[in-house]
Amino acid sequence: MRKLKLQIHMTIDGFIARPEGQTDWMWISGTPDPAGLQKVIELADSCDTILMGRVMSRGFIDYWEKTVDEQADKNEPTLAKRMVDMPKIIFSHTQTSIQGRNAQMENRDPATVVKALKEAPGKDLMVYGGANFVSSLISLDLIDEYYIFRNPVAIGQGLPIFKEQKALKLVNTITYTSGKILEHYLPG
Repeated sequence: MRKLKLQIHMTIDGFIARPEGQTDWMWISGTPDPAGLQKVIELADSCDTILMGRVMSRGFIDYWEKTVDEQADKNEPTLAKRMVDMPKIIFSHTQTSIQGRNAQMENRDPATVVKALKEAPGKDLMVYGGANFVSSLISLDLIDEYYIFRNPVAIGQGLPIFKEQKALKLVNTITYTSGKILEHYLPG
């Protein structure tokens, strides 16, 4: 059975974005750490489908497609190319179509769809966000592995993904030169 993995950046005070969804705080610690980027690539390569909520989908799709288009002369497989080439399922209660390479809209109940995807053949599934979509998956106990990149910054207020008590089991941590810490958890 396939697993649903969550990979997300979080502040030390537990937010994944500012109140209006901004994620500018992710780069306060400077340039990305090469080892951290390699871990993101490894996680992406362990999956063959990306799940996300409608709210974050437009920015995600536009950012990665623009990055790929700007790197068109490079032959090596980049993280951007992986993000564009991987099938993306965007969940929405209101929107019925979406523009984007390898992107499709899903209007059915996330629990039903995710359970069916987990039973289908293939690599694992990855969810990157947004906050409300991830919160719903957590509340439904659909996340099998949590990969939380804890950033060394507090923003005071913002969008959390944990809306209720949730016991998790810490598997391991990796500290990067940027000051970020990757925390790998399983459901408790």
